[in-house]
Amino acid sequence: MSDSINNSVDTSKEKFQILPMASGDSEKILRPSMTYWQDAWRRFKKNKLALVALIMLCLVVFFTIFGPAISGNQFDELNRKNKNETSSSEFWFGTDNLGRDLFTRVCVGGRVSLIIGLVCTLVMVTIGMLIGGIAGYIGGITDDLLMRLVEIIGSIPRLVLVILISLILDKGMLALVLAMTITAWGGTARLVRGQILQLREQEFVLAAKSLGAGPARIILEHLLPNVLSLIIVRMTFAVPGFIFDEAFLSYIGLGIQPPNTSWGALASAAQDKIMFYPHQLFFPALFIVITMLSFNMIGDGLSDALDPKLRK
Repeated sequence: MSDSINNSVDTSKEKFQILPMASGDSEKILRPSMTYWQDAWRRFKKNKLALVALIMLCLVVFFTIFGPAISGNQFDELNRKNKNETSSSEFWFGTDNLGRDLFTRVCVGGRVSLIIGLVCTLVMVTIGMLIGGIAGYIGGITDDLLMRLVEIIGSIPRLVLVILISLILDKGMLALVLAMTITAWGGTARLVRGQILQLREQEFVLAAKSLGAGPARIILEHLLPNVLSLIIVRMTFAVPGFIFDEAFLSYIGLGIQPPNTSWGALASAAQDKIMFYPHQLFFPALFIVITMLSFNMIGDGLSDALDPKLRK
């Protein structure tokens, strides 16, 4: 029995080769150390759809910034001799009923739509994080009062609020930003509050208290950074929502007013001529769809990349 075991061991040794190893190789780190954000970017790049969406969004931003300089036309330049033209080498997207270059107007309108989406998102996130952080950390009567305020604010119809603010401040970008952000931060506040309720009993919060840190410092420096990944994902989903809201409000005449323009205002101006000149509606609608789809796919990719449970 022992002879057969020895024979099998000798046979197995012949199948393998012993490689020399330096004395320090056993302690060598084969995988380089990564920070949380470096590892998130590594995992995000593996999501091909999210990466394609990021490239598409960068192209949209590029054209909104440099498009007018590339075309060489002014977005408000009138030329009735060229009105309602289709796509050509001179006018890539055609012209509108006043002879204005539609490509330049789509690029300039994209600036307005993207700025409104980003500004509204930043305002929403800032207010929501502060309210949610205070409510979750302090708790008690403060938590109850702030959450009741969130419920009251969230019950106000946004369209009615837009109309009231437009009557007070006139129609324009400021009225849109105020109307869309006054009621939008409630969901972010609830999300942050729920995370803070879980984090406030952790050891690092107790350590900060023992070192004399006050509530404001604990909330701003210790608690809110720990919910930053969730906030970033929420921001990527909020931006296209605000862009669509702006497009809808401009479409029904409550948004951006001439001579300024946006994607929604361009779509609103083209709705009466869709049967004869569909290109005037197609291009601004196409940019709205591409932007919203890109942000949504990027949000899906970030939600997977920033999830610590999926980290390998």
